[in-house]
Amino acid sequence: MKKPAWLLVSFMLVLSMFLAACSGGSQTTQTETEKPKEETPATEEKPKDEGPTQGGDLVVGSTGSPTMFNPLYSNDASSSDIEDMLFDSLMGSDIELNTVKENGLAETYEASEDGKEFTIKIVENAKFHDGEPLDADDVVFTYSIPLHPDYDGVRKSYFENIEKIEKIDQYTVKFTLKQVDAQFPVVSLGFGILPEHILKDVPVAELGENPFNTKTPIGSGPFKFEEWKDGEYVKVVANEDYWGGRPYLDSVTYKLVPDANAILAQLQAGDIDYYAGVPQPDVPTVESFADAAGLRLESGLALSYTYLAFNQRDDKFKDKKVRQAITHAIDRVAIVDNVMAGLGEVAHVPESPLSWAYNPDVPKFEYDPEKAKKMLEEAGWKPGADGILEKDGKRFSVEVKTNQGNKVREDIVVILQQQLKEVGIEIKPQIVEFSSLIADIDPGVWNFEAIVLGWSLGIDPDPSGIFHTKEIEQGLNFTGYSNPELDKLMDEQLQELDKDKRKEMIGKIQAGLAEDQAYTFLYYPKEFRAMPKNLEGYEFHPKTQLYNIHKWWLKQE
Repeated sequence: MKKPAWLLVSFMLVLSMFLAACSGGSQTTQTETEKPKEETPATEEKPKDEGPTQGGDLVVGSTGSPTMFNPLYSNDASSSDIEDMLFDSLMGSDIELNTVKENGLAETYEASEDGKEFTIKIVENAKFHDGEPLDADDVVFTYSIPLHPDYDGVRKSYFENIEKIEKIDQYTVKFTLKQVDAQFPVVSLGFGILPEHILKDVPVAELGENPFNTKTPIGSGPFKFEEWKDGEYVKVVANEDYWGGRPYLDSVTYKLVPDANAILAQLQAGDIDYYAGVPQPDVPTVESFADAAGLRLESGLALSYTYLAFNQRDDKFKDKKVRQAITHAIDRVAIVDNVMAGLGEVAHVPESPLSWAYNPDVPKFEYDPEKAKKMLEEAGWKPGADGILEKDGKRFSVEVKTNQGNKVREDIVVILQQQLKEVGIEIKPQIVEFSSLIADIDPGVWNFEAIVLGWSLGIDPDPSGIFHTKEIEQGLNFTGYSNPELDKLMDEQLQELDKDKRKEMIGKIQAGLAEDQAYTFLYYPKEFRAMPKNLEGYEFHPKTQLYNIHKWWLKQE
């Protein structure tokens, strides 16, 4: 993941994380009513031009607002959506989740036999949006930022194995690693390249707060930043000089509508064209008006998962028996069946079934409220006068936050309130605007007791970015989870290049995370994306909702 999604979320995510975030509804604004055609002899009928046509503004709906546009510092899915249009990375991925140079700046890519050296020749015709050429100096500059001691972003671990970055010639760079790092070509080479000529004089300690990130982001991607009207929209326009060819769309407007019902109404009315976050319970509703609104639905299992996480710095959540009991008290099957209309799968590990490293054989904590009560009692929690559990004079009362506009998550926190009350735990739901929610879990802030969110996962299955102890203070391990034995395994699997052996190691890590209930893993969602019927060039990518958007075009009817 560029960031796990929070984010998937997370945050995407996730967000995404990279933590996994929720994006909003979509509807077409460009559908026109067809006029009756006059009958003409077949010999006079002109063949239609079936090739791509240029033009149009696509309005993309989102319930989550971005926070910034700098891939080395952002950690939410909405920011990542915009960054994917503004910045090019060295390597990309295809819809089968393979890492490929065809979707990046790399013209050639070579790895040494020992897995410690990577030589990349970048295309020679790439330019930044201000017309300056992109070359090896920009690559070296970008990758030097997270290696600087003053770097305070959350992505440091993805680069810490880099020993040196060398400029071989104007368009060739060489990465030398301290040790084998299996995720390096998959994850680390997927970050957007920043312009040295603009940012070279900005101290790294100040880069995360620089106006470049919010006012004047300049990349080499297929679209150029035009405007961000906070709380309303972000607009990007076609990069006429894009090295990969001008996008067919003239512009993309990323419209921010935090209310889920409002975004569906705008989808139906034609005020939004594309929506990659149709809530599963609303799929029948969207299907009912899709034809009239000129829409179609595409779907697939998303490369993400949704979870309930606890701040494990809080004494209530330090005992894994308590975390296991809470999972036993939650009917996740009912959540998938009723809240998500059956359009998802119950999750048990922090990895998607789409991944080659997914391990289904892990400890599972099925719905069993009576067992949950017993485990909580064994952990020292006794019912108080009002039925709420108490220990050492403190009530088991928990504030659970989630993001506004995500109808499924909003419903889930209400269900958690009902189900956990049955075992003596008081849940206080709090619905928070997405960017505020992300700020609450930022390193050093950690202003939460519990949270329902999602991670949009990366192509590589390495779990250490979220669960390793070293990621607690400045990384994405915002819950403060720590298991030294799993830390060791996480370090070792990154040095294993044999895919089968690495899969076995990651499977053991997933089993350990499941046993510890590092999170309560809720579900893997099936994702539904609404789009114009006449949208061509679209391919469903389970991680990226705007995959290859520069190839999208609107067929003239």
